[in-house]
Amino acid sequence: MSVFRTIYSSIPFGFDESILNGILVQARRMNARDGITGALICRADIYLQWLEGPEQEVRDTIARIKRDDRHVEVRVHVAETVADRVFGDWAMLHDPAQSWIWSQAEIADGAVDRATPQEVTDFFLRLSDVAAR
Repeated sequence: MSVFRTIYSSIPFGFDESILNGILVQARRMNARDGITGALICRADIYLQWLEGPEQEVRDTIARIKRDDRHVEVRVHVAETVADRVFGDWAMLHDPAQSWIWSQAEIADGAVDRATPQEVTDFFLRLSDVAAR
């Protein structure tokens, strides 16, 4: 059975540990309800999230995120149907992205705008490999 996958980035608004914890609690609860799994890579300067599950539920989740004032400049990098889940065991895996993705200087220089779908996918595939260990 196929699943729908979306990877988006956004700029955190009002980022701190409390905001992040609230996002993670809400995401895990709602994702479990909607049959969505995924991962969130985040720092004070970026959220990069992988969502996978039933297409309508994933699209509804992205629409909700776009309305959420904790996210600025939501940009979808990948939206595709795939054969299998990558993060099937995780309602929302969290990684603080200390070294997984672009540096803060690279983000400030427009790395997110230049990112290819494969580049952002590869960040998560690397995270998936580490999480599986």
